[in-house]
Amino acid sequence: MNKAQLVDAVAKSAKLSKKDAANAVSATIATIKKNINKGVTLVGFGSFKTVRRKARIGRNPQTGAKIKIKAKTVVKFTPGKWS
Repeated sequence: MNKAQLVDAVAKSAKLSKKDAANAVSATIATIKKNINKGVTLVGFGSFKTVRRKARIGRNPQTGAKIKIKAKTVVKFTPGKWS
């Protein structure tokens, strides 16, 4: 599902205009992005948080040569429990 399909589904489910649904979806995504460093938990859906990946040695899949992969911060999503 892409963003346009999500907007259509939200509009239909909440009985909103597509414009209002698009604003709601955009605001939700922007709020999650803004607060991702603090951690965002949506009960029944899942949690978003940032984690730090250590620097490591990897391999180029084409040549097999060793390469250095820098440390970086990435977003991790953990799904909630489904019943």
